[in-house]
Amino acid sequence: MESSSQTVISAQNGDRVLVIMAKAPRPGAVKTRLVPSLPLEAVTAFYRCLLDDTLALAQSLGVEVAIMCPDSDVKELAQLAGRGATVVAQKGTGLAAGLTSVFAHFARDSQRRIIAFNSDSPHLPPSVLEEAFETLAAHDVVVGPTYDGGYYLVGAKGSHPTLFTGDGMGTSSALERLLSGARALKLSVGFVERFYDVDVADDLIRLAAELHLAPTKAPRTARWLKEWEVLAAQLRTGTGEL
Repeated sequence: MESSSQTVISAQNGDRVLVIMAKAPRPGAVKTRLVPSLPLEAVTAFYRCLLDDTLALAQSLGVEVAIMCPDSDVKELAQLAGRGATVVAQKGTGLAAGLTSVFAHFARDSQRRIIAFNSDSPHLPPSVLEEAFETLAAHDVVVGPTYDGGYYLVGAKGSHPTLFTGDGMGTSSALERLLSGARALKLSVGFVERFYDVDVADDLIRLAAELHLAPTKAPRTARWLKEWEVLAAQLRTGTGEL
């Protein structure tokens, strides 16, 4: 039988849900904007490391963890996640449909705090995610902006089907469109620290430098980047092969 303290902890965890927006790590399906900088197979392997470390980050918070993904990816991601996360198929296609599905699926009442964030965010400090949950306690919506005009994190305490639109998702106008939607719905919005996600070569270089100094933030990704740097150097000198 659970002790009273365990019951309280379980109830608290059930009130906080962290959802990773992910795809199965298949060639040509993930991180396609990195392909000009890395071979396709390398991009896929890199994304697998990002996803593994992001899942570990989410699990470290002691909250309910889930993965939202396209229906075709559920089986593969369930195998990757094991018992560490519930994998849920989104309704519809695209990121807007995925985010709408997150809050439609997990919102039970106005007290449940739900946060969705990118699967390429293993370098995100756990304190930012904790702050997002705290911010959501006092606001209808919480947002984590990126430097390029998008956002890496969004949370809410209920389902708002019109909050996300297909137009502009993944572009420099994504954040402004989200905030415009929140204003139209008269939702209060709180913010957490601006951060970067890993979309293009400059992001990759920035991440590699960060993890070189602090590899324990994302150990699988740090190890992959270190191995890739060695291989890339060998390729430049003609002593290595893919």
